[in-house]
Amino acid sequence: MTMAAAVSGAALSLLGTGVASAGTGPAATPEQRAANQAVGAAGTEAGNPLSAVATAAGVCSDAAQIGTTEYIYRGTEKIASVKQFYSAKCDENYGYVWAWKSFLDKKINFDLTVGVWAYERNALVGRKDVFGTHSQEFWGNAAKTADECTSGDGTMSIPGDPQPLHTRTSKRC
Repeated sequence: MTMAAAVSGAALSLLGTGVASAGTGPAATPEQRAANQAVGAAGTEAGNPLSAVATAAGVCSDAAQIGTTEYIYRGTEKIASVKQFYSAKCDENYGYVWAWKSFLDKKINFDLTVGVWAYERNALVGRKDVFGTHSQEFWGNAAKTADECTSGDGTMSIPGDPQPLHTRTSKRC
């Protein structure tokens, strides 16, 4: 097992789903911050707000997961994880999708949409669309939805598949 894989696994076990509401999520624990710093600019399934992709998307460094982790399935195969993050420092929510290596190993390009579902608006906020990608880590844009009921939202469209594959995390109010 590589050091990055070990740290990533440690980060997975440290990042719980918490009990916070959409706009009042817990700050990252010291263990979460340490795990994120240990992997530096690398992305992780757990969601590293310090990764190069997160930084490019403008994710605040203190973002921590709120709500459940849900999965996108292609038939019976899990192909991606979907999460929602909250930054107390920036008072913003972010959608997050991590495509699983077992799916990426199939060398299939796909379109992806990620964001935060705002229930009162009935809209996807902080939406980011990526087309013809084979990447693994995706952060939505900042969503100013801290005072609303929200969920992380992810959709993958795969060429040749009859319909897009979608999931949403637990509703946080």
